[in-house]
Amino acid sequence: MTTPSALQRPTGVPLVRRLAARLVLLPAIALALLPPRRIRAVLGVLRRGAAPATAAQTQNARDAMCAASLRCAGPKGCLPRSLGAALLCRLGGTWPTWCTGVRIVPPFTAHAWVEAEGRPVGEGVPEDYFARLVAVHPRPRPTDR
Repeated sequence: MTTPSALQRPTGVPLVRRLAARLVLLPAIALALLPPRRIRAVLGVLRRGAAPATAAQTQNARDAMCAASLRCAGPKGCLPRSLGAALLCRLGGTWPTWCTGVRIVPPFTAHAWVEAEGRPVGEGVPEDYFARLVAVHPRPRPTDR
């Protein structure tokens, strides 16, 4: 038996923001094809010099990715969506925490998401719903230490 579902795409995302999301979509999809350690290495380089993203900035980036791409809005689009949101934040000079891991409650499923201010953004789940296996946090600036 299947469950009917419809994709919920965000509305009200400005055209410029959707175009920026389209710009980072191809690199996000290419990154998604790499092994996890390579993804982490690339993101580790890209995060340099960026300020930590706020929850609002991260939510705006995630919404833009979902508005620009049906693939990202879909249930199996978590990896390109999270990578695209991180890249889109980086274009604005900020960096969210990019995470990948597993759902704690059965059934086991892998998932990728972005966090800001210590909690998942746009996932609609409690903070402890996923167990992180890989995370790329914003790098502290030398003046922040």
